[in-house]
Amino acid sequence: MITPALHAAVETIMREASEHAILPHYQKLAASQIDAKAPDDVVTVADKQAEALLTDRLSALLPEAAVVGEEAAFADPAVMERLKERLCWTVDPLDGTNNFAYGKAPFGVLVALADKGETIGGWILDCLTGRFCRTDLGGGAWIDGERITARTTGQKPPVAAISTIFLDDGAREKVLTHIAPHYTLVDIPRCAAEQYPRLVNGTNDISVFNRTLPWDHAAGVLFLNEAGGKAARPDGSAYRVDEYERRDLIGASSPALWDAFAEVVAKLA
Repeated sequence: MITPALHAAVETIMREASEHAILPHYQKLAASQIDAKAPDDVVTVADKQAEALLTDRLSALLPEAAVVGEEAAFADPAVMERLKERLCWTVDPLDGTNNFAYGKAPFGVLVALADKGETIGGWILDCLTGRFCRTDLGGGAWIDGERITARTTGQKPPVAAISTIFLDDGAREKVLTHIAPHYTLVDIPRCAAEQYPRLVNGTNDISVFNRTLPWDHAAGVLFLNEAGGKAARPDGSAYRVDEYERRDLIGASSPALWDAFAEVVAKLA
């Protein structure tokens, strides 16, 4: 299903969205071009224009595949039912929108293709640097045309990027009291298109995600796993795009680091 020609076509489409719908608005947004979707969550004209372009091009590329875009799902939650179809694209047209809206990096584009709920292809574009990550099930992980293997930071204690933004007070206290002593905690980039590459390139060892919507995570989970790291639910089960109501996900630059962190988390249950 994921052929070299399909990889090349998806990359072309994503770079087109970045060049024509996203970057022209970077650091040029008017207040009227930024809307609040929820507290601490915004959408911009660039998100909407990029999603329209990506949806149109990806639909033409594989007419048999449904498309679930972040903004389409926000406008009509019934769109999420498409994730249960046999073939389905997931699209985050502008990942890291809050960063983008404030005129700062990182931000990117995320696209994945799933077959009956299982992710079979993933693509991650960093709009500013042009870095392009691609992967397919059983085909390894690649950055800018070179195959890559995940590496740890090598630091002790390991480096953990943990978001507490969407945690309640009790969960946040558990992280600070029981997890922080065993890891070096660092800020998250608020951009999955940046966070997953950090787990592969030796910048971070661990990441924890509370919200696990498919457009944010499908591409990155497959990319990390194919690179030799590990991303899975805390109970060890695989991430699936059609289980979009489930929460919590652990990513690690090696299976050993994943196991050690999951053991710590299990003791908090």
